[in-house]
Amino acid sequence: MLRRYIPIGGQALKVSHVLLVLGRMLLGAVFLYAAYSKLRQPSYILFAMAIHSYQLAPEWAELGLARALPWLELALGLALLSGIFLRYTAATASVLLAIFFGVMTRSYLAGQQINCGCFGIGEALSPRTLARDGALLAVSFAVTVGAFLVERQHGNSSTAISQARSAHTALE
Repeated sequence: MLRRYIPIGGQALKVSHVLLVLGRMLLGAVFLYAAYSKLRQPSYILFAMAIHSYQLAPEWAELGLARALPWLELALGLALLSGIFLRYTAATASVLLAIFFGVMTRSYLAGQQINCGCFGIGEALSPRTLARDGALLAVSFAVTVGAFLVERQHGNSSTAISQARSAHTALE
């Protein structure tokens, strides 16, 4: 099996580890920005209106989602950036992005002219937003698979210490 390495400061760093770190940093930054854009709005009602435009949930659920989702995105973003519990964090991000992508695709194909709500209000659902979210979903799946493979190669348990050790090893 051919392994590729990048020489860094006299040490060889596996390309797969670099890509894993870059992927989780990208996802973490996107989730943090998504949370920030929603939390800085003067009221969660604006985001609830974006959720309502998808016509998938009752009003009480839309209000609950509008209040909780930005905080979940914030927590996921911080966890992805730190690398703590990466297997579970990446898997959660993948499930969340798959749900977002599925709902957006359904709405676009149904011809709904709505805001996507990804980064607050004001961005229309379009092929561009679908392509962006599809690419993020692909990166998220790759990070999830990579996190499980790295853990499997190291044979470590899923504790925070072993996750931190894996992240540290990837950066050495």
